[in-house]
Amino acid sequence: MEGEFTEKLLVDEENGNKQVSLKDRIWRENKKMWVVAAPAIFTRFTTFGTGVISQAFLGHIGARELAAFALVFTVFLRFAQGILLGMANGLETLCGQAYGARQNGKNNGSLDDTGCVFIHCIIYMSNVPAISKQEHDHRVFGGDLYIIPRILSWLLTVKYKFGVTGVMISTVLAFWLPNIGQLIFVTSGGCPQTWRGFTWLAFKDLWPIFKLSMSAGAMLCLEVWYNTVLILLTGNMKNAEVAIDALSICLNINGWEMMISLGFMAAASVRISNELGSGNSKAAKFSIANIVLTSFTIGFVLFVFFILFRGRITYLFTESEAVASSVAQLSPLLAFSILLNSIQPVLSGVAVGSGWQSTVAWVNVGSYYFIGVPIGVVLGYVYNQQVEGVWIGMLIGVLVQTTVLVIITYRTDWERQVSIARKRVNRWFVEAEPDAD
Repeated sequence: MEGEFTEKLLVDEENGNKQVSLKDRIWRENKKMWVVAAPAIFTRFTTFGTGVISQAFLGHIGARELAAFALVFTVFLRFAQGILLGMANGLETLCGQAYGARQNGKNNGSLDDTGCVFIHCIIYMSNVPAISKQEHDHRVFGGDLYIIPRILSWLLTVKYKFGVTGVMISTVLAFWLPNIGQLIFVTSGGCPQTWRGFTWLAFKDLWPIFKLSMSAGAMLCLEVWYNTVLILLTGNMKNAEVAIDALSICLNINGWEMMISLGFMAAASVRISNELGSGNSKAAKFSIANIVLTSFTIGFVLFVFFILFRGRITYLFTESEAVASSVAQLSPLLAFSILLNSIQPVLSGVAVGSGWQSTVAWVNVGSYYFIGVPIGVVLGYVYNQQVEGVWIGMLIGVLVQTTVLVIITYRTDWERQVSIARKRVNRWFVEAEPDAD
């Protein structure tokens, strides 16, 4: 059958007759991992930093303004962002496995399919440059655009005293400029191997891609909205203004650190999908172990840091002693959240690379909303543990989810996953349109 392949198309020396030492395998795998992880971390770090920097400016204006921004940024913005990121998530599975099968120049229809189902996906296609090995240009291009809103924040808030209005204007610009830049980058030849323009084949097999995008959307939405629930529950407690301020500071610090883990999530997604697409199950398993260990090591270092320096960085965000004291009390929970978040996103990246989005969505529903949230409500309201009780319940939910994902990953038949990836790539195989002479 045309378009099918029966042999590995990405072959490393370690898969040949030449024996490669464990040290060399780790070195090579780490180079492949960091090529994707470094720009992914940079992009996510600077994007999330937009909200953190805005929060820092508002925190020095007043506690009420800080609480209002926390609700807007943490609840409304992340609610919408969860939907959009989830839409783009399904694209990572298709593109990654197609690239691994050396069909990166022929998967243009898959890109258009996803764009036809959800046009907003194009804005969030930050992994397409990674897959097509355009990470460095993407990182530098995005970094230049992120500097502009930071300067505007200082000018509008500190220099010209526009207050909340100035912060919000600079925040809106901070989110729009990089998105426009990424869209221009992708559609103007920045990713020549994976993007060759729109094609009528985009209307072929829309339903399977729609289902994959829906599963991916559900998986990420349930993830992103989890912290939103924590903020909403805190808003109904005693001294809610201080509680929301303290919790939002902790969650933003945790979220900023989580951008590192999400960078490793992107690396796991790309590496696993590439290796499955190329038919190399052993390399996929080795990559999982390497990425999980690397992410956990960084998470453990940050865990120790926040245990030792609990509460001292609070004054970057607020001048209120009450808020600073509340953050210091929450710092141990923040440290444990950071530790857990160093593993869970990587396993979610493995799921994305393998196409397990629907499975992980159900895991998220059970662990987060049937276990974590109810326990948090009971501890916070019934046993009057306030914010700490709610957060402990949420941590239990994350722990359950991480444990389930570890079990699923460990018990997976990776040879079978290679066969599934082969069928998926063949199904969406699209012949490249010939270039005009």
